[in-house]
Amino acid sequence: MSQSNTSQSRGLARADTLDHIADVVVVGCGAAGASTAIAAAEAGASVIVLEAASAGGGTTAMAGGLIYMGCGTPIQTACGFSDTPEAMYEYLIRASGPNADPERVRLYVDGSLGHYDWLVAQGMEFKPEYYPTKNTNTPGDECLIYTGNEACTGFSEYAAPVPRGHKGRAMGEGGGSMLMEKLIASATAKGVRILCDTRARSTIVDDSGAVIGIAARSEGREILIGARRAVVLCAGGFIMNTEMVSRHAPWLQNHTTLNGNPNDDGSGIRIGLGAGGAAMNMNEGFVCLPFYPPASFVEAIMVDSRGQRFINEDCYHGRMGEAILKRYPERHFMVVDAGHLSDFNRPPLGGFRVTATGDTAEELEAELGMQPDTLAHTIRVYNRHALEGGDPLFRKHADYVRPLEGPYAACEVTPGSGAFFPVFTLGGLRARATGEVLDEEGNAIPGLFSAGRNSCGLPRSGAGYSSGMSIGDATFFGRLAGRSAAESPVRTMTTAR
Repeated sequence: MSQSNTSQSRGLARADTLDHIADVVVVGCGAAGASTAIAAAEAGASVIVLEAASAGGGTTAMAGGLIYMGCGTPIQTACGFSDTPEAMYEYLIRASGPNADPERVRLYVDGSLGHYDWLVAQGMEFKPEYYPTKNTNTPGDECLIYTGNEACTGFSEYAAPVPRGHKGRAMGEGGGSMLMEKLIASATAKGVRILCDTRARSTIVDDSGAVIGIAARSEGREILIGARRAVVLCAGGFIMNTEMVSRHAPWLQNHTTLNGNPNDDGSGIRIGLGAGGAAMNMNEGFVCLPFYPPASFVEAIMVDSRGQRFINEDCYHGRMGEAILKRYPERHFMVVDAGHLSDFNRPPLGGFRVTATGDTAEELEAELGMQPDTLAHTIRVYNRHALEGGDPLFRKHADYVRPLEGPYAACEVTPGSGAFFPVFTLGGLRARATGEVLDEEGNAIPGLFSAGRNSCGLPRSGAGYSSGMSIGDATFFGRLAGRSAAESPVRTMTTAR
């Protein structure tokens, strides 16, 4: 998909008559947009939501539905886990990336318990059951699971590991669609109007440059929607816009699979830029390599074309995916032994194929075309330490450390080899935690807010990402943006036709 970089704002001409007016106009009806609309309505504002698709839901409805929450939620407590704001903050400040926003992280942590209660008030139900096996989501309707690097080296030294991934009471990957059903039902019950098949095109501004509405396309014609208080952009990221990805984050295009809905085309970001907003973090994205489940594959080792390990294999699949993609076109392999061969009866989500086999490590490295005694040496060193119960080189968790014994097999996990590498973007409009879109000088643009993937939010680096941070970010900061928008100054608008 190729589109222009910006959607320039327009002013109202004397002959223009508004088709609709509301206190707050929200662009996009995914998790961020729906949460924004609910919060604005709760604050007493009238709300219209513009959705480009034929129904609300966005990318969240396609997702597994994990929400990152902690500090001692009722589910954590019921499952026997103790969590504190300090531990959650120390983890998230590192998980959010090297340019994490401490204020945003602090607000998210301090508001976590209240956010859990808010989700329940919207109709969400969480089953108080912990799923203990390493997985990308709970396979049944269990709620609680580890979803990141909490127990891994580089993170566990700073905060005691605690599971914080919460999924609504839905089977398997149905958590996202369940969440969106509840949020949309709650918004509608609160009087929010959702206009589907309505694609926002640009903001409308007054003579001072303040945003006072949205120009959109609906049923083949332009319509104008006035916002007495504010416009909130919640139109998703830009992973489906190949031109924008090529310009800002070309590394994400190295034999990967775009992970989003068709309307994650950057339109909301471009609308914000056209209104004078600034963008940030546009080069960052999330990429994962689902090399588990089954969890037994975490006992394998990952090596490059020189037969060398490069990471602790117990890490979250997003950390693994980024490590490999950023070394592209270097070849990489997952090495397993006889104890794992039966696991290929239920292959990992990454779709790996056995590339080479060998009764001995020497035979395997020869079949892979590696220099003699490279992979074999790596396996000998790994096994020697594994017999002692440790991994001093990469500090993989002891639960997954055991000697590898022949015969051996290797699966190529290089991008382009057939392995599955889904990706999405992590950049967007520069905005405050409370939603105000900022220009290049850091000044708020009057009447313009943003939340969710449309803005640069809580997660800012794929290497530290945990599942649930995106939906958590969208719902939590969508609420803050909706509340702020509803409290913006009122402007007198022309009567709608």
